[in-house]
Amino acid sequence: MQGADQHIRSSLGFSSVPKDTSTCRPGESNQLRSDNKTLVLPQPQPPFILHCCKIHGLGGKIPVYNPATGKLLCEVEEADNEDVDKAVRSARAAFEMGSLWRSMDASDRGQLLTRLADLVERDRLLLATLEALDSGKVFLMAYFVDLMATIKTLRYYGGWADKIHGKTIPVDGEYFTYTRHEPIGVCGQIIPVGKLIQKAAGDSNLKRVTLELGGKNPNIVFADCDLEYAVEQAHSGLFFNQGQCCLAGSRVFVEEPIYKEFVRRSVEKAKSKVLGNPLLPGVDQGPQIDQKQFDKIMELIESGKREGATLECGGAVWGHPGLFIQPTVFSNVTDDMRIAKEEIFGPVQQIMCFRSVHEVIQRANTTHYGLAAGVFTSDIDKALTVSSALQAGMVWVNCYNAMSAQCPFGGFKMSGNGRELGEYALQEYTEVKAVTIKISQKNS
Repeated sequence: MQGADQHIRSSLGFSSVPKDTSTCRPGESNQLRSDNKTLVLPQPQPPFILHCCKIHGLGGKIPVYNPATGKLLCEVEEADNEDVDKAVRSARAAFEMGSLWRSMDASDRGQLLTRLADLVERDRLLLATLEALDSGKVFLMAYFVDLMATIKTLRYYGGWADKIHGKTIPVDGEYFTYTRHEPIGVCGQIIPVGKLIQKAAGDSNLKRVTLELGGKNPNIVFADCDLEYAVEQAHSGLFFNQGQCCLAGSRVFVEEPIYKEFVRRSVEKAKSKVLGNPLLPGVDQGPQIDQKQFDKIMELIESGKREGATLECGGAVWGHPGLFIQPTVFSNVTDDMRIAKEEIFGPVQQIMCFRSVHEVIQRANTTHYGLAAGVFTSDIDKALTVSSALQAGMVWVNCYNAMSAQCPFGGFKMSGNGRELGEYALQEYTEVKAVTIKISQKNS
């Protein structure tokens, strides 16, 4: 990956990259600097509605700060109620019978998604750089994980466009029945969502809602597993994206015979992580996304110490400026502690001990959430038993965070409802219509 990183940066026009991650930070607002080049980033555009950018007269501005430096990155024009209404009207017009979109062949719609994937692939370097500047995500993760997943997902659903079809049904009597899958209409995609949105949707007109509301995911490690691999997977499953991942395996349950050794290796690995400018090669962890999230994580770390968990490493602020938190590992965590119950959304690993299969299943399921879970064992019977018993929408066995566009994503309980990705996601955006026709001569 290191070689690929250098190749990418050469393509961007960077002749050299500073190696001192403790002192090097991204450059001035809207620019990246190297020894001899300046890459000027595109300026934010107004809301794009009905094929054009709307220029506001009195619209507000949302400041966007680089979390690695605290400096202003840009200002984004804020959409108002008028913008939202106009966007909905535009989408609704495209949904109506006789519109250009409704009359377009399904295969042509698929081509549009494929074309969008091609454009994302073309601008992948720039988009990954922007993501690193905006969110603090490590550049390599944005480039190889986020952007690649985006490209694959667009192409996956581009392939589905002309393959969504109904069935014929052999009903009784002189009738012929078939089904159609029709679009539900205008959809609003809200990324940071409050948990009251489902109630608001129901109070209006019973809108269909698909929600992903986070998780407090168990990662179960049995004594018969490959220990070194399990430690590595537990780390990537928790510290990915600075721990700011709804799938983070933050509750690590380790069987008693290997508990102490697992903790030792996990601490050793956490201490070896390199923090710094997410644009630089060799950096493992960037800053948290904003001050609010940073403060929440630090408060939960303090609660863990107050409630008696053992702070094995980390737990403090790293560097200045920037919203960096040291990779943190707690041991001797009990199920009633806040850090074991609340979604931290940060680089904080909690390692808990268990003694039996029955015990760990019960403890893993004792949560309001049910998004994801992991199981590490060499015993296939144990893997099948535990994965079947876990109350989670996604269970990984001897791996973690193994995501793909083909597989459904979603959770049980308070982790939300509905599914994203895979064929199952198509059901969220369509209604099934049954059409029955009376025929004079049935020939079934």
